[in-house]
Amino acid sequence: MEPNLDQQRRQAHALLDMLPAEKLNAVRSLLEVMVEPLARSLVLAPMEEEEIAPETAAALDRARASLARGEGVPNEEILREFGLSQ
Repeated sequence: MEPNLDQQRRQAHALLDMLPAEKLNAVRSLLEVMVEPLARSLVLAPMEEEEIAPETAAALDRARASLARGEGVPNEEILREFGLSQ
């Protein structure tokens, strides 16, 4: 019987943890080649931090506070509003 995916991942991580640094770099390079190009590009892309304007930050704070007070709109209501309810 084939082990499940989670078990395979745990085993792979355990093996990676046992590798010396020089072999780890080789395995990393191999994994990069094996991964689909778009996913690889996304993983290797630098994280861009965009500053949030004060007005946007204030709007986010108001929205979070509204949700904390239970004032959110139920998903079903949104779906009905857009004619997507079943």
